[in-house]
Amino acid sequence: MATGMKAAVKQPEDVNGSGGDDVPFDPSMWRDYFITYTAPLSQARTEEWMRARAETLTGEVRRTMLDVAGDANDDSSAAAMLVDTLERLGLDGHFRQEIGAAMGRLCREVASDRDDLHTVALRFRLLRQHGLRVSADVFDKFREGSGDFSPSLRNDSRGLLSLYNAAHTATPNEASLNYAIAFARRHLEAMKDELTPPMAKQVSRALDIPLPRFPRRHETMNYLAEYEKEDEHNSMLLELARLDFDLARSLHLKELKTLSMWWRELYDSVKLSYARDRLVESYLWICGVFHEEDYSRARIMFAKFFGLLSLMDDTYDVHATLDECFKLNEAIQRWDESAVSILPKYLRVFYIKLLNNFNELEDSLEPHEKYRISYTRNAFKLSSEYYLREAKWSNENYAPSFAEQLEVSSMSSYPLLAPAMLMGVGDDGVATAEAFEWAAAVPDMISASGEVARFLNDIASHVVRKSKKDVPSTVECYMAEHGGGGEGAVAAVAALAERAWRTINRAFLEMDPSLLPAARLIVNLTKMLEVIYLGGGDVYTFGDGLKGLISSLFLKPAIVYTQ
Repeated sequence: MATGMKAAVKQPEDVNGSGGDDVPFDPSMWRDYFITYTAPLSQARTEEWMRARAETLTGEVRRTMLDVAGDANDDSSAAAMLVDTLERLGLDGHFRQEIGAAMGRLCREVASDRDDLHTVALRFRLLRQHGLRVSADVFDKFREGSGDFSPSLRNDSRGLLSLYNAAHTATPNEASLNYAIAFARRHLEAMKDELTPPMAKQVSRALDIPLPRFPRRHETMNYLAEYEKEDEHNSMLLELARLDFDLARSLHLKELKTLSMWWRELYDSVKLSYARDRLVESYLWICGVFHEEDYSRARIMFAKFFGLLSLMDDTYDVHATLDECFKLNEAIQRWDESAVSILPKYLRVFYIKLLNNFNELEDSLEPHEKYRISYTRNAFKLSSEYYLREAKWSNENYAPSFAEQLEVSSMSSYPLLAPAMLMGVGDDGVATAEAFEWAAAVPDMISASGEVARFLNDIASHVVRKSKKDVPSTVECYMAEHGGGGEGAVAAVAALAERAWRTINRAFLEMDPSLLPAARLIVNLTKMLEVIYLGGGDVYTFGDGLKGLISSLFLKPAIVYTQ
């Protein structure tokens, strides 16, 4: 990733330029693709028809299905399963009030002794993912006197999968959930080759990335096909979910066209050929944070901030001399066109473009929202300060301690994205003034998100060689302080990433309810890291690794119409 992530590289080459020791990245595999792309007309009805049909179905679902969620006379397990289905199909945004009522009911009611493992685990996961406390003691009834889970559960694939996913909402020091994860994983691994779809695919996906850490848009893409194969699926709900997915996808394509034109003009004019050309990949990342149609402005504004920060990041990381780094940081701290004169010639166009784009971002905000740009500008300035500190370490061949490295590199990556993420969000109780103050203070949740980013990135860059200018990673610092080989250090850093996830889980449960909507976006941002760095890879820097996922999310409709 850009924004402070140390990009793994393939083969360093000499490139003419001021820095001299550049590492050019693979060119974009998309370039102008989404500028010229036109969806085949035969694959969809008109957008007007789709919206009218979706509105009709939404009303039908509300009238015929959602009474179950609020009816105290019905089994609460039915309410939990309906909420889970709506969320996994990506429809929860249409039924927030009904889902809120259902979750309140699940929180108030005591689970029945008759509930099986799947039901108990599903209720547990949903409550925690909605910021509601529930004790891990609910799983005690499935244990024997020795504390081990009952042997009768070993062949319960549905129950084990639910337990595995639920246990990944653990907070620090919940040892019983550690055991639950190990127990469920061991038996799911043993049976996965014998399972049939859709359970086989769901288990395989969860073993890679547990459901609470899997991006929701990606889950919807998979679950649309899997839900249809469930014996008790509802055809009306399935049709609505497919329409909703395609309507959002159509808007995403329009945004990709707009952003691709903006980026191509910016990237080609600044002529920083050493920087990663990853507009489409970054947009995919951003759709993992908020994919809904209501967040269109937020996506576009965040993507522009992301792209500008990416150019600055790669300038510090792989190209600029230390003297140039100092000058760039001075100009950014001054934030005034007059500062352009102190910059080397190759950075002057970038600097002017940076200031102009921030002015345009501010113009995109309503008068009562314009205060937000100061938080975003301050985040950009702070990023520059952290990048400069890393550049100084690199130039001086300084080997930081593990604690020093983590303090700087975790802040230079993710935490400073939070204000930019909130910048374009509308007036829906998410991007409040309190939310910006919370984000700017970098609370535990946001700092832990930065740690997840740092640790997963450093594991990836340990496998694939880095730029020569990079300072030692957390993996290398760990090896220097604790001895041993790289394999042990990678395992230790992976354990620290798990600890950071649990800090995020705890912070979410302790959050002021008014800040939960903003905090949920931070969680979504962190989830995308699991996809980008899955298996120790870095599919953002090496963009070909995301080709299939980008094609599936943006180019393949959920419904193929034959009429």
